[in-house]
Amino acid sequence: MNIQEIEFRENSDLPPEQVIYLYSQCGWSSAKKPEKLLFALSNSEIVISAWYKDILVGLGNAISDGALVVYYPHLLVLPAYQRCGIGREIIHRLKQKYSYFHQQILLSVDNATSFYEKVGFRLADNVKPMWIYDNFDI
Repeated sequence: MNIQEIEFRENSDLPPEQVIYLYSQCGWSSAKKPEKLLFALSNSEIVISAWYKDILVGLGNAISDGALVVYYPHLLVLPAYQRCGIGREIIHRLKQKYSYFHQQILLSVDNATSFYEKVGFRLADNVKPMWIYDNFDI
């Protein structure tokens, strides 16, 4: 598979069954909360999806205050399509849209940190990620 074969789209109107499949194949617990996941994506400021023919192979989204801060909560690529440049392109498109913002923020799981460093993010100095997480994955 070649990155030129991937079509990138900007919208949040996605086929629910393909979204749930993508999240479940990537091991995301939100796949077990489909109604909430689909609602969350539909309320994102932007969703960039990646398509190989008619298959949803990747997705990234952004939540923003519209002026200063943007948060990238989700970036997923189907395992069979990883390491082809799809995630990099999605992040590039998101960063481009918000390039003039004061803060572009994301949380990375440990095994993805090196990927995010390669696309321009860095570990924050003097800042610690904090959250309230229900830690209840159905």
